[in-house]
Amino acid sequence: MKTEDSKMKYTEAAAELEQIVQDIENAEISVDELSEKVKRAAELIQFCNKKLTQTEEDVQKVLNDISPLAKS
Repeated sequence: MKTEDSKMKYTEAAAELEQIVQDIENAEISVDELSEKVKRAAELIQFCNKKLTQTEEDVQKVLNDISPLAKS
């Protein structure tokens, strides 16, 4: 499942990533699953970074639109 193709929200992605990290730390996954879990974690990290960057840009745009001082 690709995160970009779904309607996943940031909080869902972060929660899934946290679960993967806990599973790895607690050795709750087999060596056979490790590669897939690491790949999924990388997808989730990329998705979260993209969401955070977009949110930061959106907030900055709003701030620039409402504050003449922010434009200087």
